[in-house]
Amino acid sequence: MDTVMIIVLAVAVLVLLIALSMRRRKKVITVPPLPQTFRNILLSDVPFYSKLDEKKKQEFEYRLMHFLATTRITGVKTDIEDIDKVYIAASAIIPIFGFPGWEYINLNEILLYPESFNHEFEQTGEDRNILGIVGEGAYNNIMILSKHQLRQAFLNKSGKENTAIHEFVHLIDKSDGYVDGVPELFVNREYIKPWVQLIQKEIQKILDNRSDINPYGVTNQAEFFAVVSEYFFERPELLKEKHPELYALLVEVFKQKPGN
Repeated sequence: MDTVMIIVLAVAVLVLLIALSMRRRKKVITVPPLPQTFRNILLSDVPFYSKLDEKKKQEFEYRLMHFLATTRITGVKTDIEDIDKVYIAASAIIPIFGFPGWEYINLNEILLYPESFNHEFEQTGEDRNILGIVGEGAYNNIMILSKHQLRQAFLNKSGKENTAIHEFVHLIDKSDGYVDGVPELFVNREYIKPWVQLIQKEIQKILDNRSDINPYGVTNQAEFFAVVSEYFFERPELLKEKHPELYALLVEVFKQKPGN
């Protein structure tokens, strides 16, 4: 056996040993059962959950607890209460509920601020108009949310906005490597062109003041996708009534019909 072959075999054995070692060290996640206090919050404040049948409720509960077991939630100058954990985890699971087993591999931690903040993540001073953001650079794989806005979204049963869902949709959008309003890992290729065309048409309606969709959606395609997804999950019946074409395409994107 020549020297090159020996080196190749040695490298292959080394790679195999490392892989086996990593496999043995892989952390086993223990998912605890849903506490009754969490279930009460879900039934009271999360219509998406309360409308599920019993089997789907159990699936939602497991995925919610798995999310909490694998994602750090840290309060910055504020305490994390059970209601905050439930609201955050529910916001994470709702948009991916149509994709069994899908997880946010691009998220490690969520920072919860008491109120809004600015682009330097400061909680005092002027220009504190940010309610939620998916971080980049030093804040990559981190989401920052306003506790006040998180709670308001779930307490306001008639609203069409939910900042936490908005930010998780950005993570879904980012899963293909680009935050561009077209989550290609979720959308069948045949729907991509109609989806982009519809986005442009709906943005123009907002600009013409002929739409009830949040005007923030005109910022770009990514923000439109996040904004209209909030609407889709918060008020699906209303979106279906007022924007049937948009509703139908979002059903294809998320592989679910909220409320049904």
